[in-house]
Amino acid sequence: MAGHSHAKNVMFKKSKANKERSKLFSKLAREITVASKMGMPDPDHNPRLRAAVIAARSQSMPKDNIERAIKKGQGGDAENYDEIRYEGYGPGGIALIVECLTDNRTRTAADVRAAFSKFGGALGETGSVAFMFSRVGVVTYPLAKGSADEMLELALDAGADEVDTDDSEHEFLIAPDNFAAVAKALEAKLGAPETSGIFFRPQNTVAVKDDAGETLVKLIETLDDLDDVQRVTGNYELSDALLAKLEE
Repeated sequence: MAGHSHAKNVMFKKSKANKERSKLFSKLAREITVASKMGMPDPDHNPRLRAAVIAARSQSMPKDNIERAIKKGQGGDAENYDEIRYEGYGPGGIALIVECLTDNRTRTAADVRAAFSKFGGALGETGSVAFMFSRVGVVTYPLAKGSADEMLELALDAGADEVDTDDSEHEFLIAPDNFAAVAKALEAKLGAPETSGIFFRPQNTVAVKDDAGETLVKLIETLDDLDDVQRVTGNYELSDALLAKLEE
């Protein structure tokens, strides 16, 4: 009986992982399609598209899916997606930015508002928290790619502003205007990155108590699970104890 239960659990985890991967690919494809529709279909001449393609490759999105999304953006039948940014506060007074691509503003607004309300958060006006964040190009690579000193030298050669190395990855920070060129230079030296894109980045972080942190994580997961939400960014800092609990 225990073996049967274990097998069912493994199947459930695989099914959940496959669903999450499918949702991720759908969001990546949506960004590629929008980027392609807004400019040229050649990533070398369309910085936003290049960033979207790099991000898709870093998640092992199949080449056929990427090419299909690019072609869809160039075709006349591509959906019209609006870019919308929601700003607000979550549990513990944490500032959150929710970036969306949607074909139905009313639906998206209702879904995002419901998520904030369910977990004790509150939406604010546009600009209410954005001043606490900066737009930064980010490219990350695993530690196995080299030492911190080697990555710093690469960052200087490629034109990155700086590189942060911690116990899990090397994170290159790049001015948005230089992102495409620097990301391309890094890829030539280090191969495909783990993550890549131009993101909001908090200027400072706020430590969150564990009880508020657990609720905050539920809010972020709920937002992430919405089809129209591309990315959720916050200025939170969770305790090591809570992070360990979440990984169990």
